[in-house]
Amino acid sequence: MARTARRPRRVVPGVPVSPLLDIRELVVRHGPRTAVDHVSFTIDPGETLGLIGPSGCGKSSTAMAVLQLRRPDAGEVWFDGQELTALDERRLRPLRPALQPVFQDPYGSLSPRHKISDAIAEPLRVQGSWDRTTGPARVAELLERVGLDPAHGDRRPHELSGGQCQRAGIARALACEPKLLVLDEPVSALDPSLRAGILNLLAELQERLGLGYLFICHDMALVRHFCDRVAEMREGRLVRTTAVTSPSPPR
Repeated sequence: MARTARRPRRVVPGVPVSPLLDIRELVVRHGPRTAVDHVSFTIDPGETLGLIGPSGCGKSSTAMAVLQLRRPDAGEVWFDGQELTALDERRLRPLRPALQPVFQDPYGSLSPRHKISDAIAEPLRVQGSWDRTTGPARVAELLERVGLDPAHGDRRPHELSGGQCQRAGIARALACEPKLLVLDEPVSALDPSLRAGILNLLAELQERLGLGYLFICHDMALVRHFCDRVAEMREGRLVRTTAVTSPSPPR
């Protein structure tokens, strides 16, 4: 694997930090089965928390509840000082842009019928912030920010590589100017040669924009290499949370 750099989180000594995301006793049930069983964790601004565990342990169900794409059956989701679980959809809608997902399948997360530029512009249109005059330049800027040529905006997903599609998905998330990205296995569908580039991009964006990351993964070595803390799930429960004290050596 090519070298990736995990940048240490910027913390000012003696200055208290309020969590950007605060999950309290989260419960998610699928019929009679409890997928997430009283899970609690926090993520500070600019921090990366890795959520790891075997398939079926509740990682993705936790992510869906954090994003409020699936309302939890119990518990609280506090984001940027507001309890999302207490809000109806009308009051939740203005907060959604600050909390954005990046999914595992780079092709499946983009419509095959739409150009990449349209996919990136879509969140701006949904928010009512699209401007015909400045919008195309904003899309081009986002493409360049994630390491793509603005000319890629005229292509459709099948005309791009998996790594390029994932970069486009990240650009679409950034269009909303988020504070937290929920990264659900963002590199597991990519060839090993492409993973380091995406991880380096995420690290650079976090350094530049101060983003918080919930990084969902099944690879402990990767999580320890990329994250500030690691939360391990087993059978719906959070069994331990540990700090990563220093970056892994280059590989």
